[in-house]
Amino acid sequence: MQSFVFYTPTEIVFGKGEEEKTGQLVRKHGGNKVFIVYGGGSVIKSGLMKKITDRLEAENTQYIMFGGVQPNPLLSHAREGVKSAVEFGADFILAVGGGSVIDTAKAIAHGTKNPDIDIWKFWKREIELTQSLPVGVVLTISAAGSETSNSAVLTNAETGEKRGLGTDFNRPRFAVMNPELTYSVPKFQVACGIADIMMHTIDRYFAQQTGENEFTDAVAESLLRNVIKNGPVVLREPANYDAVSEVMWCGSVTHNGMTGLGRPMDFSVHQLGHELSGRFDVPHGASLSTMWGSWAQYVRNINPTRFAKYAKNIWDVCENDTETAANAGIAKTVEFFKSIGMPTCFTELGIGVQSDKVIDEMADSCVFHGKRLVGNFKPLDKNDVVNIYKLANR
Repeated sequence: MQSFVFYTPTEIVFGKGEEEKTGQLVRKHGGNKVFIVYGGGSVIKSGLMKKITDRLEAENTQYIMFGGVQPNPLLSHAREGVKSAVEFGADFILAVGGGSVIDTAKAIAHGTKNPDIDIWKFWKREIELTQSLPVGVVLTISAAGSETSNSAVLTNAETGEKRGLGTDFNRPRFAVMNPELTYSVPKFQVACGIADIMMHTIDRYFAQQTGENEFTDAVAESLLRNVIKNGPVVLREPANYDAVSEVMWCGSVTHNGMTGLGRPMDFSVHQLGHELSGRFDVPHGASLSTMWGSWAQYVRNINPTRFAKYAKNIWDVCENDTETAANAGIAKTVEFFKSIGMPTCFTELGIGVQSDKVIDEMADSCVFHGKRLVGNFKPLDKNDVVNIYKLANR
């Protein structure tokens, strides 16, 4: 097991009706002038937003609301949010929604605390982020795990770039997690969330490492089995509190770092998927399920024993031959994604077969025009990325 630092400062408030505590939690974590970030308006129609603002008013906390966050959150919208939050004098950012809303809230927090710096400079690593405002979360979608992670992703629509930023300044101060708030999420969005949760762990599970890492592996394997078991139940029975609770908690744990402690992260599939989302504006979870099978097929010979272990411990594959077991585990994962309605190639994703020119452009962008290799299980150069995209290009 390699050395690691585990830092998870987010206060989790989990269970039925816990959104009633939002006002107290904001006050506890220093909020006096709260900038509320949300998406398309469902939180207003459902009455959740009024419940939250009532609790803020009960604590004599000022607030304004900023809606309109889209899936694949836009840099331009976050910039608008920064301007509004600065004018308001916000000292706390509250996200009410899922991963896109939370990531936008994180970006607004960074920009409001650093009003003289364009936030994209942080995502492009041109300027180091050294301060930010506190962020709180009321979660309404189980998927990205952004409510406990150090990550945030933005899409620059002008350039077609989708970039992630990892920093402990992205860690929310608290996350209110009531599984009941996810009951009305559309089925396809639930499925995308299931894929995202699984890939946050799989992208950690398949990483080069020295020595054994038994406990971390056991945590990752248990979480994956739990999501594979309960995810389809949630799709069939969206108000099944027990199943929804399991998936919601897995979503947070899978991206707070616990499922990868003691080994480096790979996240090649995320990087490959980001190019699809940035160019074609496809859902994040769908981009991941599209790319995983092709990535796995391309890299499996790097460490077939690892894939065989995954097949045995996740999918109960009983094959003794390592190569056969590895292939079976890959196939069963792809089959599962299909069974929950997730795409596994470009055509199923809805973008059709792409030209060699488009694939070359995506690959070039993925490796930052030759400035980086992607991942560590097999560090991918541009040629590798091209080959993986071609496997999915059907």
